[in-house]
Amino acid sequence: MDELDVEVLIVGGGPVGLSASIELSRHGISSLLVEKHPGTSIFPKARLITTRTMEIFRAWDIVEEVEHAGMPREEFLAVGVGSSLSSDDFVRSAAAIQRDAPQSPTYTYLCSQDRLEVILRRLAESMPPAWVRYGAAVTSLRDTGDGVCALVESDTTPLLVRARYAIAADGARSGIREHLGIEAEGPPALGHMISIMFDADLSFLPLERRAALSFLRNPPCAVEAVDSGRRWMVQTGYEPEEGGSPADFTPEVCLDAVRGAVGVPGLPVKILGVMPWLQQAKVATGFQKGRVFLAGDAAHVATPQGGFGMNCGIQDAHNLAWKLAAVLRGTAGPALLDTYTPERRPIAAWTVDESLNNALITFHMMEGDLSMAEAIRQQAGRRSSEGLVLGFHYDSAAVVPDGTPAPEPEDPYRAYVPAARPGHRAPHVWLTGEHGRVSTLDLLGPWFTLLTPAGSGWLQAAKEVAYASGVTVTAVEISDDGSGGLTSSAWAAEYGLEETGAVLVRPDGHVGWRSCAGPASPEELAAALETILARS
Repeated sequence: MDELDVEVLIVGGGPVGLSASIELSRHGISSLLVEKHPGTSIFPKARLITTRTMEIFRAWDIVEEVEHAGMPREEFLAVGVGSSLSSDDFVRSAAAIQRDAPQSPTYTYLCSQDRLEVILRRLAESMPPAWVRYGAAVTSLRDTGDGVCALVESDTTPLLVRARYAIAADGARSGIREHLGIEAEGPPALGHMISIMFDADLSFLPLERRAALSFLRNPPCAVEAVDSGRRWMVQTGYEPEEGGSPADFTPEVCLDAVRGAVGVPGLPVKILGVMPWLQQAKVATGFQKGRVFLAGDAAHVATPQGGFGMNCGIQDAHNLAWKLAAVLRGTAGPALLDTYTPERRPIAAWTVDESLNNALITFHMMEGDLSMAEAIRQQAGRRSSEGLVLGFHYDSAAVVPDGTPAPEPEDPYRAYVPAARPGHRAPHVWLTGEHGRVSTLDLLGPWFTLLTPAGSGWLQAAKEVAYASGVTVTAVEISDDGSGGLTSSAWAAEYGLEETGAVLVRPDGHVGWRSCAGPASPEELAAALETILARS
C-alpha cells in the first residue's frame, strides 16, 4: 500500500472540489483531490455562473477562457415562457444587463458544467502543491483528533492518505455527510426529474425565441440551451407514486418529448444522453464536524431555478480555503475554522430558499394555478438576483463590527446596495492606474489588503503590523486628485471612508474591519487582525 501525507484531502472533483484545490494552492497549501469518476462531468448539469463567481474566476485569470467556452450573454441570458418554443404565445424576458453589470468588473455568464470542469481541472492540475486524482474513491475516512486518515482505492495500488483536514465536496448524496451523522433539513423531494440532452439544429428559431431557459406547458417541461450551437436539454419529470420510472424514457419517448417541446413534429434529433435526478431544497444542520468540512451540494442542495447551487458551493470553498491556510501556517488560531458554518450556512439557507421560491413559480404555472402572463411577470422580476449574489454578508467572530447598520434594500433578492461595512464583499469601484482602468477587486489577493486614501498614515501602520504579526498585509493608497499611482474621486465615499480612514479586506474579498475616520493606529489594526484570526 502506498502512503501520502498532505495538508488537506478533498473528496469530490466537481466545480466545488476543484475550486477548493485551486484556492488552497494559491495559499501554498498541499492537497489531494480524489474523484470517483474517471474524468470530468460528461453531462452539462449547472450552466449559470453568477457575478460573484465570475469575480473569483477573474482573480484566477480564467474569465476569457470561460467566456470562450460559454454562450454569448446578450443572446442567451434570458428566460422564455410559452406552450412550446415555436408557439405563438412564446414570450422571452432578457436579464437586466445594463442595470446590473456596473456593480462588478465582470458579470453573470453561461458556461455548461462539462466544459467548465475541464477548465477548472486544467488549472488545478497546473498549480503545485496540489495532486488531482480521478477514478479513485475514498472508501474510509477517520478523524484521528490531530488529523484525518483515509483509504483511497482505485484500479491500482490502494493509497493511505494522512491529512490535517478534509473537505467533503462529494455531492448531494454525500457519503461523508452521512458517515459524520450530519442531517440535511428541507421539504420532501420536489420532483423526480429527467434531463434529456439532444443535438438538433434550432437555428430556425429567431433571436427572440432563444433563451438560456424556457418553461413550456404543452407538454409541461423546460428547455435549456447547453451551448450556442446544437446542444440543448429538455427537463421533464415522472411520478413514482403513479408507477413512473426512468426506464419509461425510451429513445422514442425522449424523441417525442423533444419534438413536443420545440413544437416541430418530425424534427431531426439525436439523443445524446438521459440523466435522472431529484429536485430538492435542503441544507445540512452543520457544515463541520471535527476536522472534516462540508462544501457544495454535500452541505446544501438548491433547486436549479436561478442557477445558484454550484456558485454557492464555490463560495464555500473560497471562504474555507484561506481559513485553513491561516491555521495550517500558524498565523491564525484554530477557532478561526469555527467561523465557517456561522458564515456560510445562513447564506446557503437563504440561497436555497430563493431557489425554492423560483421553482414554485414554474410549478404553479405548469399546474395551471398561475396564468402564463402572471408567470412571465414573476419570472421577469426574478431574473435579477444581484442582491442575493453580491449583497450577502457575514456576521461572525472573523468580522470586527464598526457599529454601522446593514443596508436594507426594498427587495434584498434583486437589489444590490454596495457597502464596505465589515462582513460585506468589498465593493467594485473603477480606479485609474498607470496602465488604464483597475477595479478595486483587482487589488485583492490571497492575503489581507488594506485600502486607504493617500497620505492617511495607514500605509506605515500596515507595514509595522505585518512585520510584528507575521501576517501578510498589502497596503494600497488611492488618491482622489491624481497625485498617486491609483486615482478615484469616488472610491472613498463608496467605502464610507474619510481622508484618514482605512478598510481591511480579508483574503476572500470580504471586509473584515473598517476605520471610517482614523487616525492611523497600528494598535487598532493589530487588534483587528488578532480578532479576525482568532489569535487571542
